[in-house]
Amino acid sequence: MTLITRLALKPFLLLIFCLTLNACSILEEMSPENDLDEQAGWSAADFYQQAKTELDEENYGKAIELYEALESRYPFGSYAQQAQIDLAFAYYKNDEPESAIATANRFIRIHPRHTSVDYIYYLKGLINFNRGIGLLERFLPTDKSQRDPGAAVESMDDFATLIRRFPKSQYVADSKQRIISLQSNLALHDLNVARYYMKRKAYIAVINRAKHIIEAYPKTTAVPRALLLMTDAYRQIGMNDLAADAQRIYSLNYPNGLPPIDNPKLAQEKTTSEKVWQYLELDQ
Repeated sequence: MTLITRLALKPFLLLIFCLTLNACSILEEMSPENDLDEQAGWSAADFYQQAKTELDEENYGKAIELYEALESRYPFGSYAQQAQIDLAFAYYKNDEPESAIATANRFIRIHPRHTSVDYIYYLKGLINFNRGIGLLERFLPTDKSQRDPGAAVESMDDFATLIRRFPKSQYVADSKQRIISLQSNLALHDLNVARYYMKRKAYIAVINRAKHIIEAYPKTTAVPRALLLMTDAYRQIGMNDLAADAQRIYSLNYPNGLPPIDNPKLAQEKTTSEKVWQYLELDQ
């Protein structure tokens, strides 16, 4: 290597050296150890205020880290209790329903007489109410009766517990409205099942499912549809007297015909299940 080449390389190597030092400095500032050093002298109030700031700014992942750190370092006291409440909410907003429910249940177990227990039951109901909603469902009207009913049943239980245990809670009114919506969706889910049984000519199963709808969800608009399915199923198995009874009950209670389905977003159009059902009938 010539002298000229060596002299030309020196500024280049110096530049690389400076850039390397700068990168190391940035990485050091970003490292978790640096965060730990910064938090070394924090009080419970410091942790809580910073976590609340992150939560308000919708930085849910960072808020979760800080609330967990607060609980770890200061497991007792009012800040730790409030941190558990906020942590359950942060998990919920961060789309971690299992962790949110576990945190809420732990709070109820440890602090059964806390003034915010009613909120925790309400939060559990919300978590299960919205469980399984994907990105598409958040922006477009969809048939909720097609979703797994398990979470809906749990949500209804959570709201019912809140109403029973805390009848004067500020969350009771909204909980009652959500229970009505959940009952409607569960009734429509059972109606979808009954229609499937009808397609498969499982007429006794149709009758049993229709009876369940009428008994469990008497105020929903799935009931008249269940009566019609029951009427048809009884006729198919030759039990014409029972078919006539079901038809008479329908005629007395719904003289103007079928009411629109309960979900207002879907009232003007067929549900997904109804569209599939119509297609299968045409395919016979």
